[in-house]
Amino acid sequence: MTAWTWRFEKADGTEVQPAVEPEEFTTQGDAESWIGEQWKDLLAGGADQVRLYEDATEIYGPMSLHADAS
Repeated sequence: MTAWTWRFEKADGTEVQPAVEPEEFTTQGDAESWIGEQWKDLLAGGADQVRLYEDATEIYGPMSLHADAS
């Protein structure tokens, strides 16, 4: 079964522990819905950006958690 997971990073790409413990998601939509609900807490907890992975393959990223970023 495919697992969709997030990697949480500082602005310089250093991995950080997320403030909200993520789960493994079974669909990309579930993973994106979760990040949409949790991004403010993740940002407050020290993550600046995220990358989405399907198993070991990076799908996209880095995606900023800062609301003013384009």
